[in-house]
Amino acid sequence: MSAARRTHLVDITPLRESPAFARLWAGTAISGIGAQLTVVAVGLQIYHLTGSTLAVSLVGGIALLPMVVAGLWGGMLADAFDRRRVLLVSTIAGWVSTVAIAAFAIGHHLGAADGTVLDVLPYYLAATVNAVAATISGATRMSVYPRLLPAARVPAAAALGGIATGIQLTVGPALAGVLAALIGLPLTFLVDVVLTAAGFLGVVTLPRMAPLSAVVRPGLVALSDGARFLRDAPSIRAGFLIDIVAMTLGRPYVLLPAAGTLVIGGGPTTVGLLTASAAVGTFLASLFSGSVGRVRRYGLVISGAVLVYGLFILAFGAVLLLATWGVFGAVSPTWSGVAAVPLVLAAIALAGTGAADEVSAIFRSSMLLTAAPDEMRGRLQGIFMVVVTGGPRLGDLYAGVLASAIALWFPPVLGGVCIMALALVILRAVPRFRQYDAAAPVP
Repeated sequence: MSAARRTHLVDITPLRESPAFARLWAGTAISGIGAQLTVVAVGLQIYHLTGSTLAVSLVGGIALLPMVVAGLWGGMLADAFDRRRVLLVSTIAGWVSTVAIAAFAIGHHLGAADGTVLDVLPYYLAATVNAVAATISGATRMSVYPRLLPAARVPAAAALGGIATGIQLTVGPALAGVLAALIGLPLTFLVDVVLTAAGFLGVVTLPRMAPLSAVVRPGLVALSDGARFLRDAPSIRAGFLIDIVAMTLGRPYVLLPAAGTLVIGGGPTTVGLLTASAAVGTFLASLFSGSVGRVRRYGLVISGAVLVYGLFILAFGAVLLLATWGVFGAVSPTWSGVAAVPLVLAAIALAGTGAADEVSAIFRSSMLLTAAPDEMRGRLQGIFMVVVTGGPRLGDLYAGVLASAIALWFPPVLGGVCIMALALVILRAVPRFRQYDAAAPVP
């Protein structure tokens, strides 16, 4: 039994070998619960004020361009300066923006609001600052891992990151739905303020991490150097591209407030449960990731995981389609009127997307961290954060526009089919990605 566990359960050796990594991991997990709570709660607040799925999707759409800039600039900062200092400043900015969101929610609770632009604009602005800070923090944090751990431990560290993400995405959204229903959105945001403060735990205790080689100051030269490296790194490029496809065409979360109100029923609690379902899949995939250190053909595994992701997104769209047609019966926006069958089926589909995405993420991040030199890791992690955080924002906009123009079920149905087709095209078009071998990593 113990041998099986050593084989299949997540490898926690990085936590034992590096106390600094362990503290950073714990702080990230706790603060991430608050961050995910806010993502869901902001969507619920804007939907409450406007009744518009498109308005919810604009949270991501407005933040997209600033996040792209933040990812590129933040990556250059991580390569040019002490990474601990960059992490500390970006963490402070993220916490302050969370305080601002809570203040706006309390103000709207105490005063009148009619869903006008002036009512929702503060949320858009604060959420954009929060997203920018998270992008810079994420890029810098990932580039820290190889400085705290030997290269052989990086895949296990990536899997542990998936555990943290699974905890965040499971507890945060579920907590948002429950707290919004029990104590209201203003107090829900205050809970996030407390949780987000835990992010300082892992950052403050990090050792100083100055650049190891000659410094290229942030600017066009540093950006050009990163672009030249990426130009000659087809495996890393293909990993970026396949993730953009999945996250842009297979992003279902902006649809959930309307699904909880109109299609499946159950209101905020359904939104929290469905969002958490994807995180359960992420958590389970990470929990049983003990074999990741023995996998060598990263490109094939990434492509297979994205194909499975597309299939589950298609299944989620099919559930919404059948529910829209009334196959599962009448629903209401209260929990007493939730339709149980589509709720369970949608939860299973979203859990599948979480598991598939985590498998892809483990090997994409491992490829990036082990195939790239230290002096390029910040910039490449910046691009990586643009992909993993900007792609979903673009996906929110895609889903919101198509859902508003056609139907709630249409974006995931179309997206699932396109994801599977494009994953096969990328695998076929990039031989080095298809042949990538972790024993001899070539970017």
